[in-house]
Amino acid sequence: MKKVAIYTLGCKVNQYESDAMYMMFQKNNYNMVDFEEQADIYVINTCTVTGTGDKKSRQIIRRARRKNPEALVVVTGCLAQVWDKEGVELPEVNLIVGNQDRKNIIKIIERYEGETVKEISDIMKQRDFWEAGEVLSRERTRAYVKIQDGCDRFCSYCIIPYARGPVRSRDLDSIKKEVVNLVDNGFKEIVLTGIHIASYGRDLKTLTLLDVLKELDNIEGLERIRLGSIEPNFITEESVEVMKNMKKLCRHFHLSLQSGNNDTLKRMNRRYTIEEFEEKVNLLRQAFENPALTTDIIVGFPGETEEEFQRTYKFLDRIEFSRMHVFPYSKRVGTPAAIMENQISDSIKSERVKLLTDMSDRNELAFAKKFMRKEIEVIFEHELKDKLGIYEGYTDRYVKVLAKGVEIGKSEKVVANDIDEERMTLIVE
Repeated sequence: MKKVAIYTLGCKVNQYESDAMYMMFQKNNYNMVDFEEQADIYVINTCTVTGTGDKKSRQIIRRARRKNPEALVVVTGCLAQVWDKEGVELPEVNLIVGNQDRKNIIKIIERYEGETVKEISDIMKQRDFWEAGEVLSRERTRAYVKIQDGCDRFCSYCIIPYARGPVRSRDLDSIKKEVVNLVDNGFKEIVLTGIHIASYGRDLKTLTLLDVLKELDNIEGLERIRLGSIEPNFITEESVEVMKNMKKLCRHFHLSLQSGNNDTLKRMNRRYTIEEFEEKVNLLRQAFENPALTTDIIVGFPGETEEEFQRTYKFLDRIEFSRMHVFPYSKRVGTPAAIMENQISDSIKSERVKLLTDMSDRNELAFAKKFMRKEIEVIFEHELKDKLGIYEGYTDRYVKVLAKGVEIGKSEKVVANDIDEERMTLIVE
């Protein structure tokens, strides 16, 4: 029985797709092993959203080849999809499998005959959602459920529409069936994920993301529904009213902002202004008590002057996100931003990342402290490896909590009376 190891880089969609491939291999009598073990086949599910993703992907490819020089090294994911000649020329790589071609990955592997092979279909022509069959997360309490693929936003900095293709939505009955199966297997929380989940149903014409949320809210035994990243334009009076009346929706909303300056947003081809974004934030804060509002920010976008960055800083300081993921702009060949004038130096990007990361840390700590000495509901996920008897879990607002004497996978009502400020973690003594 051949041994297969899978390594995943990048987003939660990639994680879900790795879980799908894991189950496909298992069902076809392959022996699944940890990536750190020696395997006969290594599958690297790559990321190309930033230059760092590219670099890490190449490092893992080389690591796989070192582990077993005789192994079959298979590269899939977004970097594989957009690779030109480079992937074929990498001596460590045997097979390159495109995003939509992963459904046939076992057939592709089994017919491999010894030369570097590239199996990549034209993703821009894809119109069908890849139904991966029964997928169980390898996590214990929280599972990702992919409901959508593709993006038609074409932000000027982003390569992902070319790696993922047009919007494809999953059949609602298929989503419900998978969630019921996850609940039957002991999962308490699901995270709805996709490349652009706010566009769910655009290709189906008759459904929207709200329809998915309403259906899943009625599934018996499911305790939490967590939304993945959503575009600000999804937040309207109608959507907030629906979400406010849901019993299981986590009060955690990740709104992708990217910049707090209108001129920068326009160059990015983002389709809102900071004034409109702030209206969305206010709608959520009026509807929910202390919602967790998180976001992504890109600094050092081409043409971002010091004045523009200061506007972004002041806007973010006013909004007070509970957490921000801050990234330096990364040039992606083939995107409009890559050839824009006034590219920003790495040193300036680093300075700006530091300023916003420090702000994020302050905000995250202040947000966590709001829940000290109050009864909070936590689903505990695992025991800490370095602190036996201490269990880690999350509230519905994604605040991390540590406690003793609790049960994994069960909702527990606890009161935290301390906080680890370095880790932004509430502690139940």
